[in-house]
Amino acid sequence: MIQYSLVRRALVGTVLSALSGLALAQAPVTLLNVSYDPTRELYVEYNQAFARHWKGKTGQEVSIKQSHGGSGKQARSVIDGLEADVVTLALAGDIDALFKNGGLIPQDWQKRLPHNSSPYTSTVVLVVREGNPKGIKDWDDLVKQGISVITPNPKTSGGARWNYLAAWEFAKRKYGSEAKAKEFVTALYKNVPVLDTGARGSSITFAQRNQGDVFISWENEAHLLEKEFGNKVDIVYPSLSIVAEPPVSIVDKNVDRKGTRKVAEEYLNYLYSDEGQDIAGKNYYRPISPKAQAKYLKQLPKIPLFTLEQAFGSWAKADKEHFADGASFDQIYTKK
Repeated sequence: MIQYSLVRRALVGTVLSALSGLALAQAPVTLLNVSYDPTRELYVEYNQAFARHWKGKTGQEVSIKQSHGGSGKQARSVIDGLEADVVTLALAGDIDALFKNGGLIPQDWQKRLPHNSSPYTSTVVLVVREGNPKGIKDWDDLVKQGISVITPNPKTSGGARWNYLAAWEFAKRKYGSEAKAKEFVTALYKNVPVLDTGARGSSITFAQRNQGDVFISWENEAHLLEKEFGNKVDIVYPSLSIVAEPPVSIVDKNVDRKGTRKVAEEYLNYLYSDEGQDIAGKNYYRPISPKAQAKYLKQLPKIPLFTLEQAFGSWAKADKEHFADGASFDQIYTKK
């Protein structure tokens, strides 16, 4: 009798444990994706797709909260305690800061996912007023007297750093030296009346407040402006631009503390899936899969591009030479 009672108790315990585990597995989970400015529309669509994918795969409900702003400021917010499960920022240097300041991620985080952990890319283009009344065709036109240029602050915006480096490398190749490139970029920023903290702020300054003749923009943001404002803006592709690689990472210390590592990893992995790549292309980012590239070639044409590594070596080197305190940007920019 005692033996039967013990067996029954063990069986009941096993069943209760299994049911408890099942209930725990099915408990809804929430992720926080801390991202930069121009990804708002992309992640609205992607989050819905991922929630469907995860529910179908595991039966678990997942909701994703978003935080957007200038990439550098967003990285700082995570370092200061914003509990991001994942970061999807504008440049590797901003995610590197999570390792350097508090060890929130491993040093080799960029090796964890394909394509340097960048599931999509973009490039830098020029957005002008309808009909291009100032005749802007290339970077050279941005330093002409009387041209008003809108671009964000590279000290706070990751996208703006890509803009800055694209202009610098164009001038270096055309005029033959770093000194000439510095002169060129100095003249360009003299034509910038206001520096917003992020790309979306600059987009509003240009399109809604009607300031400036030309907006230095990421390609995806330019297409969104064209879509929203119709024939009020035109996109100009310069003769040379940069491959902008916005990378992604889980925030290890946060996901391990919150118990969200598995769903956070799948959230980033799914960006590389056929559906994830299609959503990237639909939202005017350049997919990395050949299938999606072919599908969106018409709206994302092939143009002469260079990579950051080809021109500047690494983000660490570019940051030190151009964006650190006292580096080239601080030397050339005079506050209005």
